[in-house]
Amino acid sequence: MKRIVLVFFVALAALYACKTKKSAIYFLSPEQGSSVNQGSALKIKLETGNATFDSVSYLIDSRLLVSKVDTTSFTLPTDTLKPGLKVITARVYNGEKVDDITTNIVVLSAKAPVQYGFDIVNTFPHDTASFTEGLEFHDGVIYESDGLRGESSIRKADLRTGKPLLSVPLDDKYFGEGLTVIGDKVIQITYQEKTGFVYDRTSLKKLGEFPYVAGVEGWGMCNDGKVIYNSDGTNVIHLLNINEPYQQLGEISVYDNKGAVDQLNELEYIDGKLYANIFQKDLIVIIDPKTGIVEGEIDLTDLYRLTARNIEADVLNGIAWDAKTRRLFVTGKKWDKLFEIKLKQK
Repeated sequence: MKRIVLVFFVALAALYACKTKKSAIYFLSPEQGSSVNQGSALKIKLETGNATFDSVSYLIDSRLLVSKVDTTSFTLPTDTLKPGLKVITARVYNGEKVDDITTNIVVLSAKAPVQYGFDIVNTFPHDTASFTEGLEFHDGVIYESDGLRGESSIRKADLRTGKPLLSVPLDDKYFGEGLTVIGDKVIQITYQEKTGFVYDRTSLKKLGEFPYVAGVEGWGMCNDGKVIYNSDGTNVIHLLNINEPYQQLGEISVYDNKGAVDQLNELEYIDGKLYANIFQKDLIVIIDPKTGIVEGEIDLTDLYRLTARNIEADVLNGIAWDAKTRRLFVTGKKWDKLFEIKLKQK
């Protein structure tokens, strides 16, 4: 008898679960975590099963799209959506009861990045003692932040000789990272120590410190005269106030037509675009800071073999732009050369 009762209740539970599943509300389209390229039509379709409701409002990242009294599908244009993760919500009204049903998508670039190669215009010496983390060129002088704990420094170097004109070591507990020149100051951040430094541009005398809290870690820096751009090794570029205390103002998520572009490292601002080294790759990507879209890729594979047979030479890292004469410089960690290159579309 107990066995018969048990079987009855198991069957009843299964029947209840089946009914519950049928009445559950969920998105038929789009599927959770699906990707869509900008410009592609995205079908939105809600499944309500046996559930009753008065109306449904659809939102994307809290912005109202449309309100409906039925569950017929509709099409969401994606050409104006910025790349990145987007949350789609169906707000279901039933009398005084309101339920939010969510799904999410990742919006990607509509186009593949333009591919560039390069020609070498000039070759200059580079100090092989410098584990390059930050690089800028201003008024004929190379400003460089070099890393490694116990070896880090900030320096000014002569372009023609590669020799330091002035070098200031960091305390051994710091690992020097990104650097950018702002007016009469130079700003430098550290790797994992959550600390940034402010220097006098002429003397490299340290003027102060500030807490670096924007990124997971401190990686690259550059500026456009209005904001500081800062990478942290992910696909996110942080926007910092260009004035002290350099607090975070916002962020840019970087995507190409295939997905998130991670490992963004040293940065340079050139003609309205961000140029970023990709860590551990012989690659620089060109990013539109307004959208986060990778518009171009520069393949620098052949550069490493042109460095001296320096056994300590590490990965490509370091981009500098001479705005006055429109020269582009690149180098790597402990490389013996700094190259002036000219891009050419493949």
